[in-house]
Amino acid sequence: MKELTDPEIRASFVNCSKGEASRLTTPRGLPELPWEDLDFLGWRDPAAPQRSYLVAEHEGRLVGLAFRLPSQRGSLRHQSMCSICLTTHPASGVTLMTARRARQSGDGDDTVGEYVCSDLACSLYVRGKKRAQPGGRMKESLTVDEKVERLRTKLAGFLNTLL
Repeated sequence: MKELTDPEIRASFVNCSKGEASRLTTPRGLPELPWEDLDFLGWRDPAAPQRSYLVAEHEGRLVGLAFRLPSQRGSLRHQSMCSICLTTHPASGVTLMTARRARQSGDGDDTVGEYVCSDLACSLYVRGKKRAQPGGRMKESLTVDEKVERLRTKLAGFLNTLL
């Protein structure tokens, strides 16, 4: 992914108002991020724990999405799998993230959800740059490049449902 600036990130959002995009908290230390290892920029909002954001290049343009996370977490002790990178985590490591479809007006319930790594570090898990807890990555015969391509395909499919 190419390195992004704060104004580029804010201008990319398609499922929230310009006012909401101007008020969201963007990641600190943008120049220090491992851009060459990222397929998308994802982060949790430290000022609003029920919010997370994802910015990706999609069909030749930059697309930003605002997500809502469930307000209450269960205390189940099970493993869940991210639907984007196929990494498994303890229950708190995968979160259902829901987003309004782009260009929806009003308070409509036209939302789409996906189970995603809570820390949005899918790109790093797939490349082995970040380790999930033991048992987090299944043994696969795919190469890293094939895993990255699968991640990009799954992400594109999810973005298509929101746009």
